Amino acid sequence: MRLLMIGRLNGELVTASRIAMSRGAAVTQADGIAQGLAVLRAKGADLVMVDVALAIRDLVGALSEERIRTPVVACGVATDAKAAVAAIQAGAKEYIPLPPDPELIAAVIEAVAADSRSFVWRDAAMEKVVRLADQIARSEASVLITGESGTGKEVLARHVHAKSNRAGKPFVSVNCAAIPDALLESELFGHEKGAFTGAVARRIGRFEEANGGTLLLDEISEMDVRLQSKLLRALQERVIDRVGGTAPVKVDIRVLATSNRNLAEEVRKGTFREDLLYRLNVVNLRLPPLRERPADIAELASHFARKYAEVNGLPVRALSREAQANVRANPWRGNVRELENTIHRAVLLASGAEIGAEAILNPEGEAFTQAQGPAARAAQVAEAATRGLVGRTVADVECDLILDTLDHCLGNRTHAAKILGISIRTLRNKLNEYVASGLEVAEPGSVRAIAAYG
Repeated sequence: MRLLMIGRLNGELVTASRIAMSRGAAVTQADGIAQGLAVLRAKGADLVMVDVALAIRDLVGALSEERIRTPVVACGVATDAKAAVAAIQAGAKEYIPLPPDPELIAAVIEAVAADSRSFVWRDAAMEKVVRLADQIARSEASVLITGESGTGKEVLARHVHAKSNRAGKPFVSVNCAAIPDALLESELFGHEKGAFTGAVARRIGRFEEANGGTLLLDEISEMDVRLQSKLLRALQERVIDRVGGTAPVKVDIRVLATSNRNLAEEVRKGTFREDLLYRLNVVNLRLPPLRERPADIAELASHFARKYAEVNGLPVRALSREAQANVRANPWRGNVRELENTIHRAVLLASGAEIGAEAILNPEGEAFTQAQGPAARAAQVAEAATRGLVGRTVADVECDLILDTLDHCLGNRTHAAKILGISIRTLRNKLNEYVASGLEVAEPGSVRAIAAYG
């Protein structure tokens, strides 16, 4: 893990730096905010620890303005409570008191270095995918990971990186669906000072940040076709051009990509380059949906029950037999992501020695039905859907579906677009239409979005 420490390394900060290095972190030091920003632009980092006496608000503001998403942790003398509060209010994620506690620093580093989405599986269908992933992990081949939204494509990508010869080098992920087209080129390839309005200094892109390691292009199907040609050159020649640059920059990376769409179909539509698909799809790892991995449902449910009990300081409780039956009966159209949210909610709602069926609720607070035959469930769903749609226009039904899905995702546009199977661009256009017509649209963290989770 790459740690940037901003502040003069005197006394306690020297000790904190040594503790971090003993825990496996590669530490870079900068005396002040301006020097620290220069390091982030030139090299990147996974975590910033900054002296609480420095202008943390200026640092966080600059990171936001330049779209640098590195988390910031403040540190200072333990007795300075006001400074600690001010640092958190300024945008720091945590506050570490000094003199440093080795275990506390280790915990912070571990929280950043270790991805919270553990790789858990048991089903035979998933075992085949993992065996193939392990077999090709040590190669330099590009890998395309496909599957429905929420199946765990990024988790599998991290597993491939961890098993590869590049495991000790950076793993950098870029969500192509979450970054506007106008900014994605700079995000990937970096830019020179003055290349465009707001380019206050040279900044390396994700390709250079991942140099020596692995770059994950998440939801690559959302990338504009014009940018795909520049990506193809980078993959073929292992060189990139910064925006506004005059000379190519060599990079040594392995590229993994994910998509919840059929890229062959996107090629036929003309929205994805065929030559880029061939370049990426040397090996295809297809993740089956959760409904095709029944053994994984119980395993993941138990894992999430333990995880969120620990996160929330609650006793670890098993799912009752009835709760397990209800979990197995659900089709989990949102896959692992939906199951995780459901079990997290159940951990918070459960009151007995076990997590009972009454705690297994959907986001609207309704209980899942008991297990029954698939034909009966399908008939019930079809009948209810038909009754609810008759007499309504297609536009009205589409509007309800989009807004309800956005509520389900707590206002997160990217997740909602994935579940709906549309591009983030299309979703934004629809939402703009609804706002213009006077409808309420959930924003991330809004009352409407939170209320949807009951």
